[in-house]
Amino acid sequence: MIRLQNLTKTYYLNGRQKTVADNITQVFPTGASVALMGRNGAGKSSLLRMISGGLLPTSGKIYSTGTISWPVGFAGSFHGELTGSQNVRFVARIYGIDSQEMLDFVEDFADLGQHFHLPFRTYSSGMRSRLAFGVSMAVPFDTYLIDEVTSVGDANFRAKSNEVLHARLANAGAVVVSHGLGMLKEICDCGAVLENGKLTFYNDLQDAIDHHTANMTRR
Repeated sequence: MIRLQNLTKTYYLNGRQKTVADNITQVFPTGASVALMGRNGAGKSSLLRMISGGLLPTSGKIYSTGTISWPVGFAGSFHGELTGSQNVRFVARIYGIDSQEMLDFVEDFADLGQHFHLPFRTYSSGMRSRLAFGVSMAVPFDTYLIDEVTSVGDANFRAKSNEVLHARLANAGAVVVSHGLGMLKEICDCGAVLENGKLTFYNDLQDAIDHHTANMTRR
């Protein structure tokens, strides 16, 4: 369960302000896979980062039961001078996971070859994404935060990513941001629409899609 309590987030830039979360109070049920929809710039990624703990709200609180992932595929916390394998070992120690088991999983999943043992700073953007997604899937969370990550890589890697993601979600919930309605229909069972800082939750995914589609047809 994730509960947003009077959650507000306002950005200030050049004397102007934009509120992407306006006193939101909402509960995401335990084990639910929630499709988070909204226009570009509505604040979906900001909301995910606040739920993960990586971004502080302006005011309000977020409560949860169970463990919550960082945004799946996020590579910003990897150390550039450490190799891919060293970064994996570091994450394994933080989360109390067997280092060798996690190394074996990520090395096989990311399929980086010898680059797995080279400094992370030498990786291309695609290689960074493959490593980051592998690390995200190697840690068992109760809720996964997913932001357009399955579009990364070639067709084979996307298929492998979808297979592993489905396996994880068989025993966990998620909050999913994607512009692909097909993906949302495939892995989500309910939805929420973020518009002008307000969040509307729907137990029926199709109702959320209809709301979002109507918003997108308006100027």
